[in-house]
Amino acid sequence: QRSDWRTEACLEICSWLLCRSRSVQQFNKLHLYRCGNEEKMDINKKMDINKKIDINKEMDAQEAADLYKVMEARHAVRSYQDKKIARETEKQLREEIRTCNREGGLSIQLILNDKAAFNGLMARFGGFRGVSNYIALVGPDNDCSEEKLGYYGERIALKAQQLGLNTCWVAATYKKGKCSAAVGNHEKMAGVLALGYGTTQGAPHRSKEMEQLCKADRDMPQWFVSGMKAAMLAPTAMNKQDFLIELRGDDVAFQVKDDKYGRINMGIIKYHFHLGAALAGRP
Repeated sequence: QRSDWRTEACLEICSWLLCRSRSVQQFNKLHLYRCGNEEKMDINKKMDINKKIDINKEMDAQEAADLYKVMEARHAVRSYQDKKIARETEKQLREEIRTCNREGGLSIQLILNDKAAFNGLMARFGGFRGVSNYIALVGPDNDCSEEKLGYYGERIALKAQQLGLNTCWVAATYKKGKCSAAVGNHEKMAGVLALGYGTTQGAPHRSKEMEQLCKADRDMPQWFVSGMKAAMLAPTAMNKQDFLIELRGDDVAFQVKDDKYGRINMGIIKYHFHLGAALAGRP
């Protein structure tokens, strides 16, 4: 007798959660606390905007404007057409990946025509359909790697969107052991980006109010407001937006929930803020 795939998926997920019980317990120790009308995060680390990734690198205003439009248009897509990626599109995407790897010291890889990583019940339960292409987010096995993979991974995701492709950040609902990416002895894979021509263009995620996600010790300049609007568009784990961006004089500091995906979220948020601030002419 054939069992229902939904039941099998639930059993597989329950098993996976039990294996991660220690991580779940650690996650539950972290909490948000109230201070007046402002929501802050109880975290152990505060990262300065320039500590690990230089986002003050100059960006052409037109480039920033074009990417901001792409940022607004990009949404997570989990269902894909059975359509091969065009050769010229693949070429431009590989060039962007090479550039990001060179700048960030990473080993991000484009994997095409490989259905094995998304052929399991976890992927099906997560809503993934027709995924045969993905970008493996591989980097050095150190503390800085995941933030860089978030930063450059989102840059690549927006480039893919520019090229007419769709993407979705994936951290758990795929078979890591079936992934075809080459991961060295001193490297790790933080996740993947599902990639291809979506059956839809996705939908915007719900966002918290800006006042819940930032604080400032003075009137917020336009470049900071623009950066915040861009950061609010950033994809985050489970779309929880567990981050806080602070303006301290002319400096900006980021806080994220210090959990399994916190550093990746940090990199993604920084890239979005960078684009938004550049669009408004941040000095």
